[in-house]
Amino acid sequence: MIPTVVWGTGNVGRAAIRAVEAHPALELAAVLVHDPAKVGRDAGELGGAGRTIGVAATDDIAAVLAARPRAVFYAASGDIRPDGALADIGRAIRAGAVVVTPSLYPLYDQRNAPPELRDPLLAAVAEGGGSLFVSGVDPGWGNDVLPLLVSGLGTEVEAVRCQEIFDYSTYEQEDSVRHLIGMGHPMDYQPLMLAEGVPTMVWGGQIRLMARALGVELDEIRETLERRALEDEVRTRTMGAFAAGTQGAVRFEVQGVVGGEPRIVIEHITRIHASCATDWPSPPDGVGAHRVVIEGRPRIEVTVEASDEGENRSAGGNATAVGRLVSAIDWLVEAEPGLYDALDVPLRPAVGRLGRRAT
Repeated sequence: MIPTVVWGTGNVGRAAIRAVEAHPALELAAVLVHDPAKVGRDAGELGGAGRTIGVAATDDIAAVLAARPRAVFYAASGDIRPDGALADIGRAIRAGAVVVTPSLYPLYDQRNAPPELRDPLLAAVAEGGGSLFVSGVDPGWGNDVLPLLVSGLGTEVEAVRCQEIFDYSTYEQEDSVRHLIGMGHPMDYQPLMLAEGVPTMVWGGQIRLMARALGVELDEIRETLERRALEDEVRTRTMGAFAAGTQGAVRFEVQGVVGGEPRIVIEHITRIHASCATDWPSPPDGVGAHRVVIEGRPRIEVTVEASDEGENRSAGGNATAVGRLVSAIDWLVEAEPGLYDALDVPLRPAVGRLGRRAT
C-alpha cells in the first residue's frame, strides 16, 4: 500500500479523500487542512464519504512530511496563491513524495513552464527524489488524452475542438464565478480570467501538448472572446442574485494555429443561467458537459457528462480530475523521479476497482 496524503479539503480535496480510499493500491495516511475548525475532524466527514475513516485532519505540515509519505495529492488552491502553492508542492517533493495536483496551470505543460516555476521544482526533485504530475479536467483530460484518443479514430483530421459548456448556477465557488470570471459584474468590469493572455496562460499548455502529440508545429496561439449581458435578473441556489444588465455568459477560444488556420481549439461556453446567450451551443441537458469534436472524415463528436455529490455536474467534473490524478500515483511511484505531463502518464483502466467500494 502506498501511504498517501490529501492536502486540502475543498471541492477537489473532498473527492480526493474518497478516491484515495477507493484505490486498492493506496492508503490514506493523513489529511492536511488550513482551517483550524477542521483540525481533528475525521477524513470521512470532511470528504463526504458517509462513514468514519479513522484519520483525523491536522494542520501540522512539518510532522506529516517528516513521516515521509510516498504520495501527496495537493488539493489546495493555486489560482490566487500560486507562490504559496509552488512552495508547498516543492516542500512535498523534497520530502520524497510523488505529488499530483491540478493547482498550477503553467505546469500542465511542464516542458514549457516558465523557469521561475520549473527550476525550483527540478531542484526539489534532485534534492528529495520526488515527482510531480499536474493535470485536471479542463485543462486536463478534456483537452489532452481524450481528444488525442478520439483523433486516432479519424481517417482525415481537419481540426480538433474541445469544448466545456457549463451552467455555473450550481457552482460552489462564488469568488471565482463572480470575480475571476465576472458573472454578475457590469459589462465594463475586467475579470482576471478573461484578461488578455490569461486564457493562453491557462490553456495554452494543452494546445502545445496536443500539437506535440499530433506531430504539428504551431504558428501561434490566438484568443477570441465574447461576453453577453443578462436580460433579466436571475437567482441561483448557491450564490444568490445576478442583476439584469450584468455579465451572464462568456464564450472564448484558445486557438492553436497551424498553416494559418485554427486547427486545435479549446472553447469555453459558460453561463450563469440558461436564458442567456441561447444562440450559443448548450449541453445536452442544459447543465454541463465536456465535448470533443474531430472535424474531418468521419466527423466525430464525443460528449462526456459526469455528476457526483447529489447529481452535481461541477462536483462530477472535479471527481474526474481527481480520478485521473489518483490513478496515476502508483505509476509515478514506479517511475523515475522527475516532472511529468499528460503525454507521459498513461490513462489506464480501473484495475482492481470494478465493483469495489471503499469499506
